[in-house]
Amino acid sequence: MQDNATEVTAAGIARLAGVGRAAVSNWRRRHADFPKPVGGTETSPSFALAEVEAWLRDQGKLAEVPLRERVWQQLAGHPEGPVTALTHAGCVLLLIHARPTVWLEVSAGSDERLAAMLPQALDEVLTPRFGAMPAAGKGRAAGGVPAAGRGPASVAAGPAVNTASVAAGPAVNTASVAAGPAVNTPPAVHAPASRQLLPSAPLLRGAAELAAETGARQAFEFLLGRHLDANPRQYTLTPAELAGLMADLAGPARTLLDPACGTGALLRAVAPRPDQELYAQDSAPDLAALTALRLALHTPAAVHAAAGDTLRADAHPGLRADAVLCHPPFNERNWGHDELAYDPRWEYGFPARNESELAWVQHALARLKDGGSAVLLMPPAAASRRSGRRIRADLLRRGTLRAVVALPVGAAPPYNIPLHLWVLRRPDQAPVQPELLLVDTGQYATEGRGGPDWRAVRESVLDAWQAWDRPPARGGAFEERPGLARSVPVIDLLDDDVDLAPARHLPPPAAADGAGALTDVRERLGETLRLTADLTPPPVEADRPARWPLTTVGELARGGALVLRTGGNGGHARVPVLTDHDVLAGTAPSGTLPESDEEAVLTAPGDIVVPVLGGGSVARVIDDATAGAALGRNLVLLRPDPAALDPWFLAGFLRGTANNRQASSYASTATRLDVRRLQLPRLPLDEQRRYGARFRALDDFERALRHAGRLGEQLVRGMYDGLTDGTVAPG
Repeated sequence: MQDNATEVTAAGIARLAGVGRAAVSNWRRRHADFPKPVGGTETSPSFALAEVEAWLRDQGKLAEVPLRERVWQQLAGHPEGPVTALTHAGCVLLLIHARPTVWLEVSAGSDERLAAMLPQALDEVLTPRFGAMPAAGKGRAAGGVPAAGRGPASVAAGPAVNTASVAAGPAVNTASVAAGPAVNTPPAVHAPASRQLLPSAPLLRGAAELAAETGARQAFEFLLGRHLDANPRQYTLTPAELAGLMADLAGPARTLLDPACGTGALLRAVAPRPDQELYAQDSAPDLAALTALRLALHTPAAVHAAAGDTLRADAHPGLRADAVLCHPPFNERNWGHDELAYDPRWEYGFPARNESELAWVQHALARLKDGGSAVLLMPPAAASRRSGRRIRADLLRRGTLRAVVALPVGAAPPYNIPLHLWVLRRPDQAPVQPELLLVDTGQYATEGRGGPDWRAVRESVLDAWQAWDRPPARGGAFEERPGLARSVPVIDLLDDDVDLAPARHLPPPAAADGAGALTDVRERLGETLRLTADLTPPPVEADRPARWPLTTVGELARGGALVLRTGGNGGHARVPVLTDHDVLAGTAPSGTLPESDEEAVLTAPGDIVVPVLGGGSVARVIDDATAGAALGRNLVLLRPDPAALDPWFLAGFLRGTANNRQASSYASTATRLDVRRLQLPRLPLDEQRRYGARFRALDDFERALRHAGRLGEQLVRGMYDGLTDGTVAPG
């Protein structure tokens, strides 16, 4: 009965049945017994999931709803919103992970019995792990939100307790926590009340089934990942590769803090250690709750998570951690400048109103023990704005700021600027001659949307950092790496600007090679231009338009002449990802996808990959060099039967401009291609191969043109740089 409260949109119905949105619209018009809308709007109605599922089964359009899809639809259509549903599911998955027999006992019987018994069972798991609700906070959620609200927090019973010191695992080491004012902060997660859990009962049972198949942690990661993918504008995510790099720069640590934890990516990337303790805080109660559950499922470490404005209401004021990792909010003017003027954290100077990032830097340093490390993701302007020069200067003089690393464009949101990493260490003694390591990895940016070459970024940054940070007894002076890394004496940086942008102090990589590199580029360009001339198509003769019998990709797929697959899942294996940008630009796979329990679609030689967004007439045939890559988002893969279809014939006709126009539609501001509607002629296999050979020759010509264009741009840029920096003579 309660499952009727879960609603699903037309898009969700299409996913359940494996059809397009148009098919769902047709069913509504043609079948009088199709379920009636129960919510939504006239243009975007929603339907009861249970009714839709029953109708699809009765019509033979759905043999069995995939478990993952059913659980996701229950979560997405939850009457209290997906975040509340995800939090309830996370609590139950943690119960299953910690005490599976208790869940079996509680879940036996009706939904009403489950909802009545579950709060006490959850409280016995959540309270030791996250702490109990303070007495003054009973009936209210973390952050002061009423427990009956739409957020993830809910009611729990328990005595008043300081959550900064309550978590699963050993007691807090007094060496790690200095004296500070007591804080009575509610925990990020506590047991929901029975009345809140009753609408979630079908979801919780489904989540338990999913956990039985994949494990509790993997089930939560799947649901969280789907939620984040479905709401990309609501969350600022830290890519897993970047989180791992930041954790490695911070080094091994027993106590770690993320004061702006978001979805917990940074603390999740930390290498586990015995007796480890993880501290987290976020101003959004839903993110604090999701992070706490995610970490508790991921690691046996003690988890201390709280909701609240970190700068104005720090939940861990007495903490002295081994390491701090932070991806703070950027460019915040309302960070507490007026209220916090005399805060003791401003040890290096009072940040200006437009320097919120320097407030986060000093907060991180204030929560470190002597010798502890902090790594923060920073906007590049923080390294050069004049309003922050005095704080930057004091950080340098005292040897606190150890390294500034410029990341490539596309490393993290906002993707259009090259962000920086600041590596800091709370000094335990004053340095004799302080220096700053500057690293610029901008050369590892790629043309794809999947981010930079993370392997090269990681190796370059860690090699430079480890060589620079080693004790003097173990090595000599740091060896400069032209265009990549340089150790700069602090005295050379303490001018009127105190500009710490690595690009200002490192020569470009091309300057090290000078005219020799440009000569090599020029020779390669000449060879490519000669090849392009040889590949130029011969003159053509006019002919009458052919009148072939036509078929569509959809008909060929139904007849078994080809297999049609869509991309977007990362799977468990870390393989290169072919993005839609790679297909459009004709470049190698350059993307990444988050790890997923759903299997990735891997390309094979002879496959045809078609982008569905953007309106371009593009179809790429996979060769041996590209085979094995995972299929990215917004791509469709066609795998033809070689006994029925020639791949180059298929790809060539799919690229016809008129063909793409008739198969395209408009969704908001983008053009979307319905690959199933693309047409091609019915021709014998021998005739297909004749056309395929011509299409393949055109593809070779197109590739040569692209390569020549890239080499030409490289030569022009190198000439400008060489002439302006003096490494190339004008004549």
